[in-house]
Amino acid sequence: MSSTEPASPAIARDAVHSQLAAEGITVRIRWFGLCVGYVLVNLVDRGTNPPALNAILTLGAVYALIDTYFSLRGRVFLSDLPLLISGMEAVFIGLLCHFDGGLNSPFRFYYFLSLMVAAIRHSPTVTYITFALHSISFAALALSVGVDSRDEGVAMALTLVLMGWVTWASTSLSGLIKSSSRRMGELNAELQREQALLEERIAERTRELQQSQALLVQQEKQAAFGLLAAGIAHEVGNPLAAISGLVQMLNRREQSEYTRERLHMVDDQLRRIQRTLRELVDFSRPATSNPSQCDIHDVIDAALNIAKYYKRKKGKRIVTRYAEALPRVRIIRDQVVQIFLNLILNALDATEEGGTIEIATSLESGWIRVAVADDGHGIKPADRDRVFQPYFTTKPTGTGLGLFVCRNLLERTGEGRIDLTQSSSEGTTFTVALTCEMVRRHPDVKPQQMASTIEEPAIRE
Repeated sequence: MSSTEPASPAIARDAVHSQLAAEGITVRIRWFGLCVGYVLVNLVDRGTNPPALNAILTLGAVYALIDTYFSLRGRVFLSDLPLLISGMEAVFIGLLCHFDGGLNSPFRFYYFLSLMVAAIRHSPTVTYITFALHSISFAALALSVGVDSRDEGVAMALTLVLMGWVTWASTSLSGLIKSSSRRMGELNAELQREQALLEERIAERTRELQQSQALLVQQEKQAAFGLLAAGIAHEVGNPLAAISGLVQMLNRREQSEYTRERLHMVDDQLRRIQRTLRELVDFSRPATSNPSQCDIHDVIDAALNIAKYYKRKKGKRIVTRYAEALPRVRIIRDQVVQIFLNLILNALDATEEGGTIEIATSLESGWIRVAVADDGHGIKPADRDRVFQPYFTTKPTGTGLGLFVCRNLLERTGEGRIDLTQSSSEGTTFTVALTCEMVRRHPDVKPQQMASTIEEPAIRE
């Protein structure tokens, strides 16, 4: 990681945690030193000045209490003034040594504890400056009490050397620990990034698997429906042909006017059943995957011819506002019929008896747009972003595959899309947009202002 690259939040959190951990160690070291000091002053008779030493230790205890309070609140006392703390510690230790026997006082070992604390908490620069301040404090102590013998001079020099060695060793060890901690933080942040990437890839693969499964389920349903429709047409077609033949034979005989009219009505109903079966078979046969130039209005009418048999169409109006002179669009006809049929059936499900479904076509900016609008109950705001997800449905008996398959079929070629363009308590509008080279060259065409009501769509022979 370069020096100019900002630290990640995870690394920043690790740095804060490390600082607080170092502060916790520092607090414990300080309290250890204070407890030892009180024991030396009050329980070990060494002929020193207990009142002065207790006063100095009490000042240190007050500082330690404040430091502990900040540490418990997750903060570091005087964190921006490390050299001030080092200076106070140098004076504090020097005064203890001065009132406790000078250069030979056991409180001189507090210098080593202070240097260790500085190395744990601060940078090497601050630690070496602390060493300098402590050396000055110890030298001032020597000047104040005097060096009476060669042994004391050697002890003073040895103490300064040991203080330097402790500074170097503590700084090196602390640097190693901090470097390892920083590296561990970087590795942990990288691990978290890789984990997030892995989870994202798993989620993406799961979505792809769900989509593939949804398409497979829909294809299996279509195939099963085709076999069922073919079987029904075969089983029903033969008896119908026989009945139709008998009716035609009866029509050749002399009949009364009443009987002739009734036979004619029977013949009309038989033809109607045969047309229904033919439409059922046409819709259920395997769809072609070859695109062709189609009139979009013929495609919509084909979907309407199938939708008229839907049980929930009763008592509802379907109105169309077809734009005039729309160019033919290159599409896979069977797939687009399936898409419009799904939208029309959804609209019928969403409207109550007496409701209206409106289908409007137009050409805007190189796209033929087909808007299927209903005046039903609308889609809840929380569900609008999920309507195209596989297996999501608001119907008690729905599969949640219809709109997902519609979008998949349209977007597969890159020249079609479907969007939820409006939904409220007053109704819902889905818009299908289709394009091709011929459509892109055609000028815009607005939808018709006058709507045509479709009570019973014409059946194309």
